Amino acid sequence: MIKRKHNENRDKKELTIVGHLAELRKRLINCAFVFIVAVILTYNFAETVVRDIINIVPDVNFVFIAPAELLMSYIKISVVGGLVIAAPFLLIQLWLFVSPGLNNMERKYISVSLITGSLFFIIGVIFSYFIVLPTMIVFFIGFQIDEVQAMISFRNYLDFVINTLLAFGAIFELPIVMVLLTKFNLVQISFLKKNRKVFVLVIFIIAAILTPPDVISQILLGIPMLILFEIGIILSSLIKNKNNKTPS
Repeated sequence: MIKRKHNENRDKKELTIVGHLAELRKRLINCAFVFIVAVILTYNFAETVVRDIINIVPDVNFVFIAPAELLMSYIKISVVGGLVIAAPFLLIQLWLFVSPGLNNMERKYISVSLITGSLFFIIGVIFSYFIVLPTMIVFFIGFQIDEVQAMISFRNYLDFVINTLLAFGAIFELPIVMVLLTKFNLVQISFLKKNRKVFVLVIFIIAAILTPPDVISQILLGIPMLILFEIGIILSSLIKNKNNKTPS
């Protein structure tokens, strides 16, 4: 009797695992299909994107130094653009897969974090595209002299643009990460406030790693990070105080 019950429990567990794997497979297939469609659609607008990012610095003439370089740049734009377009659907699929295993409070905080995090990422990309990129490129181009003229490969320029946009988008997630860390008591707010000077140093070290080796780029990334760090402390404190006032 006991053996029979044990076998039934094992079968249920195996069915549960098989069900999860089947669900994961379905979600991955959906994500792959949407991503491929988004990449194909984005490729049709790749030339428009190329012209737009070139217009950031209209006085610079770009070149490509390998036969397939421009084509590969179009493909890279398509992949990155497809990922951006498909991102909402991918996040929804991820949410539908993990949400059944979460309680109501966890669902609430993670869903709010995903929405707010996406908004902050978009703000970071927009800030980088319209303010940081033009400033950095003008600064770098200003070093050319009559004897040494700029002849920039478009592939290198595109890598620079994409890396800068993604870096700023990721950095603007800092307040959300801080709120989650303090909410789940992984980091105390008092620790963040007490070690402000250390975090300032760490921020500028990160800025130096993520940007080209010049002071202007580091400042353009470091100052927003400092502001975002302070915003993270303020938001964490507000949420903590609200939770303390909420009757248990």
